[in-house]
Amino acid sequence: MNIKVLVHKAEEGGYWAEVPSIPGCTTQGEDLKELLSNLHDAIEGCLSIDISNIEIGKEDTIMDIVV
Repeated sequence: MNIKVLVHKAEEGGYWAEVPSIPGCTTQGEDLKELLSNLHDAIEGCLSIDISNIEIGKEDTIMDIVV
């Protein structure tokens, strides 16, 4: 999956980024290497769900897909 990310220089130094396709998904880093690492964590966190709180019936199936 390719996700577009907007990277901004932070006024106080470093960088911050936002993921327009995932509202509220933002992160920051002191340099681009740290920002990239933090982006992976932020996107994973924004897209993950806690399935323990979802009612799953006997006929239901949980699947992981890659797009």
